Amino acid sequence: MRLGFDVGGTKTDAVAVAPGGEILARLRRPTAWGPEGVIATVLGLAAELAAAVGIRVDEFDSVGIGMPGQVAPGGAVVTHAVNLGVDELDLARALGIVLGIPVRAENDVKAAAVGAYALHGRAHGTRLGGLSASGAMAYLNLGTGVAAGFVRDGILWRGVHGTAGEVGHISVDPHGPLCKCGQRGCIEAFCGGGAIAERWGRPSALPVLDVFDAADRGDPEALVLRTGLAHGVASAVRVIVLSADVDAVILGGGVTALGDRMLSLVKGDLAASAAASPFMRSLRLADRVELLPPGSPAAAVGAALVGASATEQEAVAHG
Repeated sequence: MRLGFDVGGTKTDAVAVAPGGEILARLRRPTAWGPEGVIATVLGLAAELAAAVGIRVDEFDSVGIGMPGQVAPGGAVVTHAVNLGVDELDLARALGIVLGIPVRAENDVKAAAVGAYALHGRAHGTRLGGLSASGAMAYLNLGTGVAAGFVRDGILWRGVHGTAGEVGHISVDPHGPLCKCGQRGCIEAFCGGGAIAERWGRPSALPVLDVFDAADRGDPEALVLRTGLAHGVASAVRVIVLSADVDAVILGGGVTALGDRMLSLVKGDLAASAAASPFMRSLRLADRVELLPPGSPAAAVGAALVGASATEQEAVAHG
C-alpha cells in the first residue's frame, strides 16, 4: 500500500492507496506554513491514515508528495514553493528517516496528471483509462496559473528540461492583455484565476465566479473577461492537441468549479474556430475535453503513484 499527499497552499489532501489502485482512506487537513509546517502536516496525516487502514506507518511501501514548485525527476527536493513558504525542502531527508519508507516528490500539476490518468481509466472501466492501446492524456490545470501535464501509457512525460506542459505562457494574441511574464496575450493572462481577479479589480472572495455572475447580468467588462477565459482555455486545448495529439484533455483546478458554465463556453469557442476548417473539425476537439469531477483526489492519487517505482506505477495505474 502507498501514501499520497497533495500539499496545497491552504489544505493537504491525503490518500492511502491499495495495491490494486483502490483508495482505502482519504483525509483533508489545513496545511501549516513553512518547511516545518509542511513536514508536520504530512506526518500527522500519515499517522491518521495508518490508523484508518489498521497498519503501522512503516508498513506502507512508499510515500509520494505533490507540491507546487520545482522538483527534479525521480527526486524528493522541492524548490521555490513560494505559496507554502518553502525555498528548498528535501522531503526524503525530512520524512524518510521518521517514516522509515521511501519518499518521492513531484510538482503538483504533474502529480495530478498521473492521478487523472489513473482515475480516468477506472471511470471508463478499461485497462488503459478509456484510451487507445497507445493512450495519451493531458491534464490542464486552471488555477491561479495555468499549466498542463502529459501522461502516455501511465508514464509521466516531463520533457528534456522538465518544462513540458508550461502552456500558460504561450501567447495566442500579441495585442491581448499583459501577462506577468512580460508577454501579451498569454493563455494564462486570459484564463488564469489570478489574472482574471487582477483585471476584474473588484473585491470578491471568488472573483471568477463573480465575473460569470456579472456577465449573466450583462456587465460589459465581465462579458469581455468571460469570453476571454473561454478563448484562453480553448486555445490551450488546441495547442495541446495539435502539438501532442492526446486522446483526451482533462480540465482541473479551481476555475473548473464553474462546471458546465465554463465548459459549454469552451466547447463553443472550439466549435466556432473549427467552423471554417474541415481539418480542425476532423479533430473533434470539443469531444476530447472533459472536466475532472468536483472534489477528485487526482493529485493525491497521482502523488501515491509517483511514490512508487516505474514498474509499480504501471501496476497501480492499470490495476
